[in-house]
Amino acid sequence: MAIIAVAGGTGNVGRAIIGAILATGKHEVKILSRKPNPELEVEIGAPIVPVDYSDVDAVVKVLEDNNIHTVVSGLAMHSADGKPPLEIELIRAADRSKATKRFISSAWGVPVTDEHIGTVPSVIHKINAQQELQKTTNLEYTVFHTGSFMDYWGIPAVKTFLDRMPLVFWLDMANNAAALPGSGNTPAIFTHTTDVARFVAASLDLPSWEPETFVFGDRATWNEILHWAEEVKGTKFNVAYDSREKLERGEVTELPGQVPLYPFFPKPAQQAMGAGFGRWFEDGVFDMKPANGARFLNDTFPDIEPLTIKELLEKAWKRS
Repeated sequence: MAIIAVAGGTGNVGRAIIGAILATGKHEVKILSRKPNPELEVEIGAPIVPVDYSDVDAVVKVLEDNNIHTVVSGLAMHSADGKPPLEIELIRAADRSKATKRFISSAWGVPVTDEHIGTVPSVIHKINAQQELQKTTNLEYTVFHTGSFMDYWGIPAVKTFLDRMPLVFWLDMANNAAALPGSGNTPAIFTHTTDVARFVAASLDLPSWEPETFVFGDRATWNEILHWAEEVKGTKFNVAYDSREKLERGEVTELPGQVPLYPFFPKPAQQAMGAGFGRWFEDGVFDMKPANGARFLNDTFPDIEPLTIKELLEKAWKRS
């Protein structure tokens, strides 16, 4: 049994990972968070250890005092105020900690390179974190490539901790509308965070890690997903296709479900994010293909049967 620390574990993908690790009964889990929260500790079933990520020396002490063997980072790699995340400081602290041997960086998406810089704000931070990991001398590390999270199209019926930021992109299930990127015919990989979490928990027992870990829940085109959505809801959607040229201009077709989010996620930011990721969908970035001998972790753990997109839509929207 090892002691696993999940940074940013009070919400989003980090919260799902904690639940999956605890469910195995194999490891002790501690949550690294910026502030204490006794009530949430009880709810989650794991202690919260307050940390100041900006103080590397202090984080080293926390990791050593708590005998943290593995750090799993769920820190957000983008912020509303534009400030860089403190992932690099966490990596440096883990590398210096005498107790810490392993680190999973906060990637949770698709492989990114310098050519992707400027399309989505988180890219530069993920690349900087990758470069920092390569400098470490005492850590075995990996990043998880998961494709796009499918959780958003099952909210609120299918449990997810992403519902704290209920994004509406490409498929507006509640309003029977879609704004699909490009032709809608490019395949992409989608994974639910609960399945990502199960793969992370299983990977903790592997004797060694590769620098990149690939997992997937399902692979489909947006046109296929639209067909399943209309079939499940028994109605035709109001559909728009955003051309590559429109996406290049940083524009996407507004969906009804986006408008109520503008007070805390302004329209320009939603347009920019939707256009950036939309270009990735059309260009096949989300259709991950491991190279250089890498494989999907699904092959290693065939007993983990991920949720498919069609199953998600049926669970969330099918009416008897």
